[in-house]
Amino acid sequence: MRAISAPGQDRTPVLRRQPARVVNGEPEGGYTDAYEIICRDCGDDPGDDYRDIPPRLQHIRGPYWLTTGAAQYEAHLEWHEEQQLAKARLAPAVAMPTARSAALSLPC
Repeated sequence: MRAISAPGQDRTPVLRRQPARVVNGEPEGGYTDAYEIICRDCGDDPGDDYRDIPPRLQHIRGPYWLTTGAAQYEAHLEWHEEQQLAKARLAPAVAMPTARSAALSLPC
């Protein structure tokens, strides 16, 4: 299993303890026993309270118990990897110039 990302690593999903609530982008009132996935690549912001994000992001966030959260975190990372591979397969291949075509394109 991959290491759970440390806070402050931008553009990487993180699994963190769920704060009781977020006020002005900061946890307030301690933490719950649940965990949540925060994924900036999906548009989530760790400074937003759960109640203030769209349902799609609420679904990704959780909450989860630790073991389930770790499994969901791993699955989310794999989903992003699959998306990157799909984009790479769909990207048009860049043709490398041949020696003949390179010579033809040189100024006289």
